[in-house]
Amino acid sequence: MFFINYLDRTAIGFAAPNGMEQSLGLSAAQFGFASGVFFIGYILLEVPSNLALARFGARRWLARIMVSWGIVAFLFTFVQDFAQLAGLRFLLGVAEAGFFPGAILFLSLWVPGKHRSKILALFYLAQPLTSVVGAPLAGLLLQNDGALGLEGWRFMFLCVSLPAVLIGVIAWFYLKDKPSDAKWLTREESDWLETTLETEKIGTETSATGIGGHGVGLGRVLKSGRVWMLSFIYFGFIYGLYALAFFLPTIIGTFEEQFGTSFGLFEKGLITAIPYLPAAAALYFWSRDATKRGLKTWHIAIPAVVGGVSIPVALYMNSPAATIAVITITAMAIFAALPNFWTLPTQFLTGTAAAAGIALINTMGNLAGFAAPYITGAVTDVTGTYRVPMFIVGFFLLVSALLMVLLSRKRKAGADTGAAPTDDRPAAATAAGLG
Repeated sequence: MFFINYLDRTAIGFAAPNGMEQSLGLSAAQFGFASGVFFIGYILLEVPSNLALARFGARRWLARIMVSWGIVAFLFTFVQDFAQLAGLRFLLGVAEAGFFPGAILFLSLWVPGKHRSKILALFYLAQPLTSVVGAPLAGLLLQNDGALGLEGWRFMFLCVSLPAVLIGVIAWFYLKDKPSDAKWLTREESDWLETTLETEKIGTETSATGIGGHGVGLGRVLKSGRVWMLSFIYFGFIYGLYALAFFLPTIIGTFEEQFGTSFGLFEKGLITAIPYLPAAAALYFWSRDATKRGLKTWHIAIPAVVGGVSIPVALYMNSPAATIAVITITAMAIFAALPNFWTLPTQFLTGTAAAAGIALINTMGNLAGFAAPYITGAVTDVTGTYRVPMFIVGFFLLVSALLMVLLSRKRKAGADTGAAPTDDRPAAATAAGLG
C-alpha cells in the first residue's frame, strides 16, 4: 500500500520533464506549486482522518483512502492545463490524507515497542524501493506514446492509478484491526501479543512523560513541547525528501546541457533509481543497528548532517556519475533516519493522543512537502540553476540535526536536575525514546 501511495504522489516528477511541462505549458514555479499543493489538501484532513481511523478501524479507513486516491489519480490522465493539474493535485492530497500516519498508528497497535524500529524499517523500505522499481517502470510507460490514443505521460498516469483501487479493495478483506481478529495467529499468540501491547500502553499512560488515553483531547497534544520539536525535526527531513523526489528527474534532464550527455527515457528512469537502492540498504541496516543498540540521538542527527552537507555539493560535481554518487549519499542519509524517527512519538503517545500527535507531526512534514517543490521551482526560475535551492535543502536538514541534539540535551538536563518531567520536557530516556 505504501509503495503505491508514494508512486502515485511522485509520478508527477517523472511526467514533468517527459512531455507534461511542454503539453501544459508549465514553468518551473508552476510545476513546483502543482507538486506541492498536494500537501495542502493532505494537511487539511490529516488530523481528522487519523482520528477517524482510530474510531472506525484501520481496515475500513485505509481501504477507503486507497480507493479514493486511486480514483483521483486516474483523472490525471485527462488533465488539460495548469489549473486542472493544481486542482487534481489538491484533491489527491485530500484523498490520501491520513494514510501514512494511519499506517504508523496501525503498526503501533500490532507491534511491541522493542520490535517497532525493525518493523517500521521494513515498512519504510517501500518508499526507496518505489523509486528503484517505479522510476524504470515510469520510463517504460512514458515510451508508450500513442497507446490508447494517449501521450506517454498520460498513459503512465493511467497505469499507476489502477493498482490503488485494486489493492484498496483487497485491503478491506485482508487487514485486521487487532491481533485477536487474525486467523493466522493461534489463540495463545494473539493473547500474548494483546497482553504485551496493553501492558506497554498502561505503562506509557501512567508514566510522568506519557500522553495517552482515549479521554485525552487534541488540545493537550498541541501543548506538548516534544510533539512540536519532533514536528520541526520531521519538517527538515521531508523538505529534503521531496525536493529530491520531485526534482531529481528534472536535474537528470539537465545533464545533456550541462555535460553534453544524452539519455533515453528508460535510461533516465534507471539513473533516477540509482540513489534509492543503496538508500534502501542504508535504511535497513541503520535501523537494525538502532534496534540492537537502542535508539540513540546520533541515529537521527548524523544522517541529517550528512544529508545537509552532501545535497548542495552534488550540483558542483564535474560529471553525471559524480553528481549521482553524491545524491546517493543524500538519499541514504534521509532514508536511514526516517524509520528511526517514527519510533519516537509512539513511545510517549497512546490512544487518541497517538492518533492526533502522529498526525500533527506528519502534518508539519507535509508543510515541507508543499514548501520544498514550490520554493525549489521558484528559486530555480529566478536563479536559472538548482544550486541555490539545494543549499536551502541542506540548511533545513542541518536545522533538523541541531534540533535533535537540543531535544536530547533538554532530556538530559531534566534528568540531571531531578526535576519532575512534564509534557513539555522529554526528561525520561525511555519515554522520549532517546538513549
